Amino acid sequence: MCSSGKKHSIACGLVIALALCIPGCANRTPQVEASSSAATTTAPAGTPLRSEGLWRDQGKIGSLNLFYGPGGKQHQPAGPFTFIKEDKEGTSPKFDVVDHQGIHWKVKLGEETKSETAATRLVWAAGYFTDEDYYLPILRVEKMPKLDRGSQFVSKGGVVHGVRLERKVKGQKKIENWSWFKNPYVGTKELDGLKIMMALMNNWDLKEVNNAVYEEPGEKPRYVISDLGATFGRTGNPLVRSKDNLRDYHRTKFIQKVKPEEVDFFLSSRPFFLTAVDVPNYVTRTKMQSIAKHILRTHAKWLGQLLGQLSTEQIRDCFRAAGYSPREVAGFATVVQGRIADLNRL
Repeated sequence: MCSSGKKHSIACGLVIALALCIPGCANRTPQVEASSSAATTTAPAGTPLRSEGLWRDQGKIGSLNLFYGPGGKQHQPAGPFTFIKEDKEGTSPKFDVVDHQGIHWKVKLGEETKSETAATRLVWAAGYFTDEDYYLPILRVEKMPKLDRGSQFVSKGGVVHGVRLERKVKGQKKIENWSWFKNPYVGTKELDGLKIMMALMNNWDLKEVNNAVYEEPGEKPRYVISDLGATFGRTGNPLVRSKDNLRDYHRTKFIQKVKPEEVDFFLSSRPFFLTAVDVPNYVTRTKMQSIAKHILRTHAKWLGQLLGQLSTEQIRDCFRAAGYSPREVAGFATVVQGRIADLNRL
């Protein structure tokens, strides 16, 4: 039988070994898995790679209205709104409402409301499918009960403060989630462009559950990033990462390494190593870091040339629509424009 001193020494040794071993193993995992995924999902020789369902040509994007975004002015929310039910899934407080025209909306509360509203507009401008999101500083809801989550955003009379409304498209349904590593678009410039968009906006929450395949009657399935809230802050582990934070967004870097044919972008999501006791989460978060790596320079230039068509005012409109102050609008837009310029210098 071991003495208590020996037991303590053994336990300490195991903790030290775990701390040294796990990060190294996790670093290798994404490379092997990503390589394997690419090998099994790339289209066979002779089969054309198609972007339909992920991306479409928006034409002259310099003429797009980014204040109203993908839903346009005609789809902007108009009350009165009536409470339906609380949605207790995910990390942000949410609930469903219906307006006087019978249109259903998903209301999100908390720190992701502004960042997600702005992000959907940038992603849509680049040609990708997104949800129709709108930001309202005040929303009045009839029959509003006390919420289990987010009650601090609700005042008397059903007045809700700082909300993002997502319009529910009639007949549209989510049929599954999709993986960054296994999907019909692996190897295309359009998928690489979407990966770059995530790095450009510092989106650190790239879990599969945030990727939705939507189906509508008479339409082909659409691959969408259905949650873009964890953007415009700093990527990293839970101790340092942020969202909707201009100071953090301004201080972060975009391009990590440029090689003759490829470019790596900064995207950190690995948890602090002492939390590796939750192995599935540790592995998943570590694998996310490889999403923005080994991007072909030609694909990055393609996206840069596309986004380069956007004017300063269009980019600022993304943040104006999200309810940011004039100082924040100018600050976020400056960083975005700088990153677009970086792409065009590759």
